Amino acid sequence: MKQLLLQYLKLFLLLGLSRVTTEHVPKYDVLASLGTLPLDGHFSFHDLPAAARDFGNLSSFPPVAVLHPGSVADIARTVRHVFLMGEHSTLTVAARGHGHSLYGQSQAAGGIVIRMESLQSVKMQVHPGASPYVDASGGELWINVLNKTLKYGLAPKSWTDYLHLTVGGTLSNAGVSGQTFRHGPQISNVNELEIVTGRGDIITCSPEQNSDLFHAALGGLGQFGIITRARIALEPAPQMVRWIRVLYLDFMSFTEDQEMLISAEKTFDYIEGFVSINRTGILNNWRSSFNPQDPERASQFETDRKVLFCLEMTKNFNPEEADIMEQEIHALLSQLRYTPPSLFHTDVTYMEFLDRVHSSEIKLRAKGLWEVPHPWLNLIIPRSTVHTFAKQVFGKILEDNNNGPILLYPVNKSRWDNRTSVVLPDEEVFYLVGFLPSAIGPHSIKRTLNLNNQIIEFSNKASIGVKQYLPNYSTEPEWKAHYGARWDAFQQRKNTYDPLAILAPGQRIFQKTPVSLPLSS
Repeated sequence: MKQLLLQYLKLFLLLGLSRVTTEHVPKYDVLASLGTLPLDGHFSFHDLPAAARDFGNLSSFPPVAVLHPGSVADIARTVRHVFLMGEHSTLTVAARGHGHSLYGQSQAAGGIVIRMESLQSVKMQVHPGASPYVDASGGELWINVLNKTLKYGLAPKSWTDYLHLTVGGTLSNAGVSGQTFRHGPQISNVNELEIVTGRGDIITCSPEQNSDLFHAALGGLGQFGIITRARIALEPAPQMVRWIRVLYLDFMSFTEDQEMLISAEKTFDYIEGFVSINRTGILNNWRSSFNPQDPERASQFETDRKVLFCLEMTKNFNPEEADIMEQEIHALLSQLRYTPPSLFHTDVTYMEFLDRVHSSEIKLRAKGLWEVPHPWLNLIIPRSTVHTFAKQVFGKILEDNNNGPILLYPVNKSRWDNRTSVVLPDEEVFYLVGFLPSAIGPHSIKRTLNLNNQIIEFSNKASIGVKQYLPNYSTEPEWKAHYGARWDAFQQRKNTYDPLAILAPGQRIFQKTPVSLPLSS
């Protein structure tokens, strides 16, 4: 194995592919030193371009090596090795899950990328009982977690809209979807973590044990450690879902109804809002998979509005509870002010609903429209300023420029743990807003990024109080502004758990700057 690794290194260097920049350690010695590590897995050098790509498809920073870990110990040994190289090396380490980051956050220019999906040593184990949970690898996909837990009639409580993401990846951000108003984000439903810190230490942590690291890592953007295992809370899983969509013509009714639903004791199980700008034939598109409650009235629905607002809701049920479900839904819908002809619904299995985006992915891949640039912008907006934001952004900035889905839905801050690293507005209700365009061609990318900048500039000038979700900043002043009063604590945690700034360099929060030594005489 070591001989093979050395052959790879020689070829790698001859081709001039190495991007490691160290002041005082020759490139060959840096890479060759990796061959001295006793690993259950292996390093590779042929898949560097793949490790330098992500879903955003806007940034590419090749590493010098990719680690395919065969065990958690492999990750710890690798990080420890880089840590012991000291402050005179610029070598960094990034954990890459399914590569669904947007601007190179899971990449490590001239460093080591750890392919977390290769981590098979942590076998998923479901523990049913009074307080059921599942232990899953940080590199496990949520879709696999769902498939496993459903065999026990159980499922995690909180989700993301797309399940083909890794456990460690979403927990390093927050993990949000239409269940967040009820259960909080995914980081609010974790009982325990196993983490490899920037020193190469393997630490088990929970709210009771090593609690500071536990809360730091949740939503910590990978800055304090690599999540190698998570203990996730479960609940009984329903068999079926009544999936409902309705349309609103005005923003006020749309937001007030959402806020009423997320505060009600008896309500839907999933609530998400969408904004549709200049989309014609929206009802015809829905008919392909949804049934209108009144087909005749739906066929007569017409509007010349440029902006429509869609509310999507679900109610979970088992077949024997169908009558009760119908009654509950009727009572809830009777309180809403949507446009009646726009009521569409369908019944699907719980799995079909949760994995709904994957069905769209398959269709887009077939058309070559999935692996295109995605200059997304995700924001968190206080309830008190969301109407000012919507009037300017939907009515003016995006009036004729929308080319992708826009999500907009409220959640309750009380469902989030303020000890984690996520930064939130100081209001009980705030809105998650996602602009999710696909851009084809340089002109489309430039135009979309320009629109994103206009949205951010307006928000700053109008004092909207916006915080970015999946934040993308490049300077320390921007990160300080993002974390505000919490910056000092965030920085102190970094100094404690990753003092050499080895981890997650693609986030561009802390830069690993090597110390220059005087030349020997």
